Amino acid sequence: MYKIFTLFFLLTSVINTNAQPKPQENLVIKTSTIKDVTVTGKVLDKETNDPLEYATISFFSKKANKVVTGGITDINGSFSIPVPQGTYDITIEYISYKTQKLFNQNIFKSQNLGTIFLDIDIASLGEVEIIAEKTSVEIKLDKKIYNVGKDLTVSGGSVSDVLDNVPSVSVDAEGGIALRGNDNVRILINGKPSGLVGLNSSDALQQLPADAIEKVEVITSPSARYEAEGTAGILNIILRRSKLQGLNGSVTANAGHPKAAGISGNINYRTGDLNFFNTTSYRYNERPGRWYNDVEYFDINTPDLNERRDFTRINNGITTNVGLEWYVNETASITTSVVYRNNNNENNSVNRMIQFDKINNTTTTDIRLDPEDGDRKTIQYALNFTKDFEKTDHKLTLDFQYEDNDDNEFSLINFNGTDTDILENIEKESKILLRSDYVLPIGNMSQIEMGVRGDFNNTSTDYNVELLNTNTNEFEVNTDLSNVFNFKQYLMAAYAQYGSKINKVSYLLGVRLENTRTTLDQPTTGDFKRKNLTGLFPTVNINLELSDDESITLGYNRRLRRPGGFMLNPFPSRSSITNVFQGNPDLDPTYTSKYEIGYLNRFGNITLSSAVYYAHATDVMAFVSRETGETAMVGNEAFPVIQRSPVNVATDDSYGIELNLNYSPSRKWRINTDVNFFKFEREGSFEGIDLGADNFTWRGRISNKVTLPFDIDWQTMANYRGPSSDNQNDREGVFSVNQALSKDLFNDKASIAFNVRDVFNSGYSRNNITADTFRAYQEIQFRGGTIYNVSFTYRFNQQKKRERNGDYDGGGDGMEM
Repeated sequence: MYKIFTLFFLLTSVINTNAQPKPQENLVIKTSTIKDVTVTGKVLDKETNDPLEYATISFFSKKANKVVTGGITDINGSFSIPVPQGTYDITIEYISYKTQKLFNQNIFKSQNLGTIFLDIDIASLGEVEIIAEKTSVEIKLDKKIYNVGKDLTVSGGSVSDVLDNVPSVSVDAEGGIALRGNDNVRILINGKPSGLVGLNSSDALQQLPADAIEKVEVITSPSARYEAEGTAGILNIILRRSKLQGLNGSVTANAGHPKAAGISGNINYRTGDLNFFNTTSYRYNERPGRWYNDVEYFDINTPDLNERRDFTRINNGITTNVGLEWYVNETASITTSVVYRNNNNENNSVNRMIQFDKINNTTTTDIRLDPEDGDRKTIQYALNFTKDFEKTDHKLTLDFQYEDNDDNEFSLINFNGTDTDILENIEKESKILLRSDYVLPIGNMSQIEMGVRGDFNNTSTDYNVELLNTNTNEFEVNTDLSNVFNFKQYLMAAYAQYGSKINKVSYLLGVRLENTRTTLDQPTTGDFKRKNLTGLFPTVNINLELSDDESITLGYNRRLRRPGGFMLNPFPSRSSITNVFQGNPDLDPTYTSKYEIGYLNRFGNITLSSAVYYAHATDVMAFVSRETGETAMVGNEAFPVIQRSPVNVATDDSYGIELNLNYSPSRKWRINTDVNFFKFEREGSFEGIDLGADNFTWRGRISNKVTLPFDIDWQTMANYRGPSSDNQNDREGVFSVNQALSKDLFNDKASIAFNVRDVFNSGYSRNNITADTFRAYQEIQFRGGTIYNVSFTYRFNQQKKRERNGDYDGGGDGMEM
């Protein structure tokens, strides 16, 4: 570990030594002799002459080298601000308008600046600080940035709901995130791993409110600055944080069926050199679900088994992210933040097991109750230092982050009216992140970027199983199933990349070196394993501008997927006595080489974004279902135990084409659609089981938003995930529809929305499994069928972005959704 610390501090020391800011003259201001005068005026829209409420007026003193005072306009666009006598540069700002500056204004007596007219800034419409009316997308060299707008179907929802509406991204019935059909996605918050995600990312993303998101970066061809983890790519979720002076924010309350309620808010307060920000949410919901498994054994002496598990998951938790930015001077800032998450989860499960003979007659029926209580807590401390140098884009950043996670689960299993098992799982995780990044511009069109990083993760899992001794009627610890598993993963990395632009060609070339040291310690059995792997990960991103509206991108990167602790833990689960999951401590990472060609074209009110991609993966972790040779008693019958485990046995080749089409026939009608066709080929076998697959499938979605009379917005979104198959699984297609209505109130300061998710109760997965000794049909539904939700949002000191006639594509850099 000392090597990464040495490199980290050596880099920062050298950069700081050679790039110190020039000393400034000392200032002595006798504040007792300075009197306040009053500056008044009015701010209007230059085109419509409408008053601009909440426009910001700032008074910058060159002598003090800071903003001395400021204020905002009222409902009539007027302002009246007390100002100490002096000479100032006066800045007038308003969201999505061009900033006006009045230089060297001598303010030694009260005066009226008159009427100040602001022009709409078309180029910055995608970069506003508030919830925009429409969603836009920016195409960058190594990513697409989706600025989250007023998507009605996620009003009162969660971050998970927002991601399900982002092109290229899908959320399955269990809340798992996939990018272009690949579930190995690295999820970041504000560019870093976050306690807002914690140990269970799907649960955490369903707790974080949707209106906390400013934008989502979809990075399918990550450059070397990003960690190599995630063979599908990276989703970087950027949370809202205002840079405007004064107090602003919003509050959202929601309620729904099945039982759901919540309240969330985000607030920013900036005064002078300090900016305080906070996002807090409380959410309660009950979601019914079901798991159905119908197994037919080929052995004529083994009865068939039908299992149906009905469950209700109750989530009850609070999440908060609070922080403070200190603008030390015009070129440096320090940001500190704390994330706290406390969720209580209940999962009341009823598992009915029905045995059938070979002529389909019921022989026995058993009921297994599995009420599970879970308590998840996360706390994370983060510190960031950013230094901007005199030259544009010349920057140094330093990051420190510490995170602590606790995840406790307890179950008392009842079988046919008798308590039989006590299951307790205690998982603790600690993480430390150290990172430094440095960007040095070269000339006007080039730059070098380099950085170092250290991730140090420690996870301990204590799994305790107590079984009822029928002779003593006492619970006793089962030493064969109880275990302690300690998992350590230390990652050290360094990268460098060079970017430049020659005429209409931009390119970014980089390389990243990562060393991973993994330790698996099983005190229960005495097993101990260490692995030390080093990998080199090159990246190439090229953009060719054919015209202002048309461009082509090319990308190459090498990625990997490291097995997580649960995939390495060799002890079996106990959620079902006949179907168990067991990890594999011998798993190695999967390595993937990815190639991508993208095309973007805007013509009229239509924007087309497309990509063709190919990926080749080695040491692929495939899941194998097979009989263990053991049996479990269900009633008076002994059934084979089926085990599902990951193994490194395959190579994968994936080919795909992705199309995003956006069309705005008018200001009141918008259509957005995206579709992804991909072919998947796998070669591999394990213990005589052929894992090969040759599968073609597709996913698509279409969103249609119309403004009805009385300015009521109506949105419909349809999603379809096509069927897919491999040697053991034949998954059926999934279709779902979401609907929503919304109305703005109180001069656009508030909104009320009603949405229905999964209107036809069709969004559940179905799978046919075929193995050597059995075949099975499965259905899984985790989201509880059709969900109804009503939400009310109130915004203070915020205005929605105005739409202009003819502005259907979000400006020069965007496309509307």
